[in-house]
Amino acid sequence: MTVNFGVVLVTAGSEAEAENLAKSLVEHKLAACVSLSPIRSIYTWQGKIHSESEWQLLIKTDLAKFEALKTKVQELHSYEVPEIIAIPIIAGSDAYLDWIGKSLSLQSEV
Repeated sequence: MTVNFGVVLVTAGSEAEAENLAKSLVEHKLAACVSLSPIRSIYTWQGKIHSESEWQLLIKTDLAKFEALKTKVQELHSYEVPEIIAIPIIAGSDAYLDWIGKSLSLQSEV
């Protein structure tokens, strides 16, 4: 089986929303791990420049699950247009990548 691991970036408006998204993605085996960090985003929305505190989710997953992950994020997210960006992992430690696969039930259980 060819596995295409990646990191998906999602921002959330609050820590509580970020935690809810992260827990749901891990529980549904759409993510092996989600790291959360507070950030400040400056962006244009509806013709105005905004500067907001947000939470960044770094979601480690198999990109074959991207469509289901995207659907789950859109279902739970408060933003009209949430950031959902996938970045492929081109290299990583074998042990960590193996753990991601096991966590996503792609291989035998962890």
